[in-house]
Amino acid sequence: MNQEYLERFEGVLQEELLRLCTSGKMLDGSLLATEDIDGRWNDFAPEYMADAVPQIADYPTVSVAWAAYLGMAVAFGWDKDWKECSQMSYTSYYGEQGFDDMDEQIVHKVLGLLPDGYETRALEDMIRRCGEATVSRIRHEHIEPQSPMAFYVFARSCKVMYRIGAAIELKRLGYKFEKVDLNH
Repeated sequence: MNQEYLERFEGVLQEELLRLCTSGKMLDGSLLATEDIDGRWNDFAPEYMADAVPQIADYPTVSVAWAAYLGMAVAFGWDKDWKECSQMSYTSYYGEQGFDDMDEQIVHKVLGLLPDGYETRALEDMIRRCGEATVSRIRHEHIEPQSPMAFYVFARSCKVMYRIGAAIELKRLGYKFEKVDLNH
């Protein structure tokens, strides 16, 4: 597999989504992240991919977008109780219909947002827009469908969406990068 190509693809996609979220006031131009939260993606990726890959043909945006919700849930847990969150299973984020309503489970039950609240609608709109931009970026790559490269590009795309979701939640919780003066 062409690792250099995959790294470049991931970087370009991440920058594109970061700009989109910054223009939508969901982020401030930088990707808030922690090794703890990023590490949970490595734990969840195999199960997420098993759920998401069958959705690609009928629901391409959902197949990548739900990763952002998962990132939000993990970031919320990291802030609230990392010891508990770090032990939670992937399926604990499922809704009543499993993967299909994971987004609603996370937004309403984990994050505690109101079903028809302004913040919920704004969040859903931004994640949908990020998902659509991701699917568009994948399609512009002209990769042979169902090839090993298509799988790896899809996996990298889901990872970026997860990281974007986590960053959005960290910002929502009040985290931000601050310049530190090491001279004082």
